Amino acid sequence: MNTIKISVPIESLAQAICSLNWSEQQKLREILDDQLFESEEEWEHSPEIKAEVAEAKEAYQQGEYQTLSEFITQESKD
Repeated sequence: MNTIKISVPIESLAQAICSLNWSEQQKLREILDDQLFESEEEWEHSPEIKAEVAEAKEAYQQGEYQTLSEFITQESKD
């Protein structure tokens, strides 16, 4: 499948979507849902996210965290 990348102002894109009939909008929604799912999968498995999760786990294991009630108490004092 060949792809072409173009730049379309969001307003024009929204207008074009509004001009579609219901079934065309549903098909577009399916395409977008599939694309979003793939993007989320890629994001979750990215090296940056994996590193951040590992860092957070390490901090938690070392006791470097704040409970929700501690956070709320601190925020109410500020």
